[in-house]
Amino acid sequence: MKKKYPIMVFIFIVTGCMFQRPEYLTVITAPELNRIMQNEDIFLVDVHTPEQRHIKGTDFFIPYKEIEKYKNKFPSNRNTAIYLYCEAGPMGNAAAKALYELGYRYLINLEGGTTAWKKSGFYVEP
Repeated sequence: MKKKYPIMVFIFIVTGCMFQRPEYLTVITAPELNRIMQNEDIFLVDVHTPEQRHIKGTDFFIPYKEIEKYKNKFPSNRNTAIYLYCEAGPMGNAAAKALYELGYRYLINLEGGTTAWKKSGFYVEP
């Protein structure tokens, strides 16, 4: 059993790497997003379904399952940074994958979504 333990640990570590964040997606914290929004005009999209209260400055609400349907709402320049968020993060990841498949390469998701945003003391619109 002692000889099998290191092998099992190695397999666990290697297979765990398969579930890492995809290379096309950057994840940022609420304080990081807030700092960026204070200094730049960004393209910010809420992708949560059902629709929720939005972070002030959100450009569009586009359901994460309907990215293709609303692709004309996104910048024509595929190198434009697109900031995504949902309530907790997973829908933003799904929207990023759909946008990547459409050719977008600079995709950022808010870690923890609006839950983390509010927990950090930042405002959401009524």
